[in-house]
Amino acid sequence: MRRTSAMDKKELKGSIEQIPVPKDKVFSAISRGINKGANRRKVVRKKVFAGVATAAALLGLTIASGFISPTMNKVLANAPFIGSLFQEFDDSIGADLAIQGAVTVLNTSQTNNGVTVKLTSSYFDGNIVSITGFVDENVENGHNEKGEVNFDVNFQGNKGDHDPWLGGMSNDIRKVKKGYNFQWRMNYPYENIQDNFILPLTIHSINGIKGEWNFDVPIQQDKNNTRVIEQEQAYPDEGVKIRMKKILIAKASSTLTYETVEKYKGDDIYIDKAVDDKGKVYRFDNGTVLSENRQEDGFHSTIRRGMTIVENDISSLTFYPTLSFADPKVQQSLDKKTFTLNSTRFNLGLQVNNVTQQEGKLVIDYQLTGLPKNVSKDQLETINHNLEYLFWLVDKDYLDKIDPENPLPPKNHGISFNKVKTIDKATAHFQSTFDLNGKERIENFKVENTMLLFDFSSLIPSKDLEPFTVEIPKK
Repeated sequence: MRRTSAMDKKELKGSIEQIPVPKDKVFSAISRGINKGANRRKVVRKKVFAGVATAAALLGLTIASGFISPTMNKVLANAPFIGSLFQEFDDSIGADLAIQGAVTVLNTSQTNNGVTVKLTSSYFDGNIVSITGFVDENVENGHNEKGEVNFDVNFQGNKGDHDPWLGGMSNDIRKVKKGYNFQWRMNYPYENIQDNFILPLTIHSINGIKGEWNFDVPIQQDKNNTRVIEQEQAYPDEGVKIRMKKILIAKASSTLTYETVEKYKGDDIYIDKAVDDKGKVYRFDNGTVLSENRQEDGFHSTIRRGMTIVENDISSLTFYPTLSFADPKVQQSLDKKTFTLNSTRFNLGLQVNNVTQQEGKLVIDYQLTGLPKNVSKDQLETINHNLEYLFWLVDKDYLDKIDPENPLPPKNHGISFNKVKTIDKATAHFQSTFDLNGKERIENFKVENTMLLFDFSSLIPSKDLEPFTVEIPKK
């Protein structure tokens, strides 16, 4: 079940600041600390460079939260409630919609177990659904620390983490007099968009205080302007295709829908930016995977992503895609102290020199082979960071318990984090130390009953594909 927290944004920013950023963006990072567990639903499966991860996260804050200009502040001052609400959350899209009178003002509340929740507004713009509300200070009688508010919420009668509305959901909490204001922002999760509908939601608990706070939220937006594109760009050398389908232009934002076709499962085409014929640059959020299936020509995914609002008078857009490569995890029983693992698709290897167990720790000494020559200091720092998450230790008898849709080590039978020590940068020589008594552990651990799984994919540089231009039909 989704638990939202006032600390999420602070923790996200802290995680971002700690990620080493390579100047030339060679190695992709696994940023496990960012939104851990929050995006296990169907969101775009993107492996990002450390630098791109930072940029994408900041972009999300720019597009999703935005910056409200002084001019807009003056306009919002004429609509005191709506204006102050979105100023409070630094939400430029909400502020823009408030100016246009496109925000639905709500005034509905429920009280359970002494805690009152009041919903105050909703908006729907292209792909973005926002709900704001207030929870009174009695929520502080729950289990959380003061200033932290966690909601366990589901939408449309869905249960737990399988709720499609929770994929990519973000939240913000602000302390106010006698309670907390909150905002939830979700991507519309379905392929066919309804302009007007009722969204039922149920809050199961807040800060551990149980209760059923039930609301039916009106979600409405004006009819959108859709530009149908239907153009394909193929990259035969890489075995991928991009099929542009349509751009939906709403009041304050736009969305792009496209299909990707990939020869190898897990490869990911990611559009970094677009530039129109007048030179304006458009940025994208992470988006939502609407459908996935395998066909004769490869693995198909239909994706919808929010983007900077598209100008009505443009005639073309040039897109800049990047291809991120997948490589299946390789594995080896730890009944051997020395062995070599090789990437399935690429010329990369892992030479394990020694495996030792001592005082509740397992230490693996190894070298990476096949890395590019003259790896920079920033690249080595990124490799060092990635290596913390590229190894898994899994009980042999529980390998078949790993869910391919949500691949995580089995609880109490797997470890997915280690501390990395650099032995020799010149020879890419490292040591990884696993805490056998930490939060993640393997019950009745024995080295000879343990499998080592290694993921080469985050050591493989992504590739910038050739930009391509599509004509944008007039309105």
